[in-house]
Amino acid sequence: MTHDRPFVDRPMVDTDTADRAAASAAQVWALDDPKSLRRGMNALYACGQVVLRVGHTTAPAHLAHDLVTVLLAHGVPTAVPIDGLAGSFEGVSVTAWERVTPVEEVVDWGSVGACVRLVHEVDPLELPHEYPLPSPTSFPWWDFDALLGDVADSLDAGALRGIEAAIRRHDGWQSALSVSTVVCHGDVHPGNVLVSATGPLLIDWDLLCRAHPAWDHAMLSSYAERWGGDSASYPAFAEGYGANLADDELTVALAELRNVSATLMRVRAGRSSHAAAEEADRRLRYWRGERDAPVWRAQ
Repeated sequence: MTHDRPFVDRPMVDTDTADRAAASAAQVWALDDPKSLRRGMNALYACGQVVLRVGHTTAPAHLAHDLVTVLLAHGVPTAVPIDGLAGSFEGVSVTAWERVTPVEEVVDWGSVGACVRLVHEVDPLELPHEYPLPSPTSFPWWDFDALLGDVADSLDAGALRGIEAAIRRHDGWQSALSVSTVVCHGDVHPGNVLVSATGPLLIDWDLLCRAHPAWDHAMLSSYAERWGGDSASYPAFAEGYGANLADDELTVALAELRNVSATLMRVRAGRSSHAAAEEADRRLRYWRGERDAPVWRAQ
């Protein structure tokens, strides 16, 4: 069964509900009192050696555990679920995971590439039947017409011209993305890699999707240029994966369009967040064509 929305497609912004859900789950599951770790699409809490993920899911919470159980069986290094500790509290999904203490910040991108290759080799029919496996063309943050319609009045003429030109350059990316599809992690970037004592773990499967392999290569292929990352990261990833797609037309298109999406989403977030507005201004300098445009910061 293929859903048209990913497992998580909206952020957990209601902190009070997230806090109550974590506290309720910890009490029912006899865990230590939860302590907030970070917030994003999900809210994360530490309960001693257990991590709770709290968020809005489009399918039952237990499917997050079911999915990872399949991936672990295929040798994919990732976070380990705590069997039976998944459910709905306060109207949101809560899942429990073994806590991993990072040992270093330097990522072995070759190992991550090999991990992504394992993911791409998984037969979709082996995945939990109800776990969403959409095309990323359905992700709302890749609906450029809607995004531009929403934020165009917040863009100056120069930035708008640059962004519209990038979108026109890659017209037809949706069709190309549906060719030679595989199971994709959906969001391969440094924030979703955790370095454990046994090596890097690829975490956060909320955007699992079915697409051309370029989807999982695109971000890292432009990591150094726009995000200030190590220029050796993608070549190492590609070597571990077994193929370098840096010059592939679709990878180039997805890398630039991902940057368009990242910019427009910061512009939108900047309406209610001063930090997001500052980062949006930083990113828009690139689209204006400024020669000294700074690299971007992840938020």
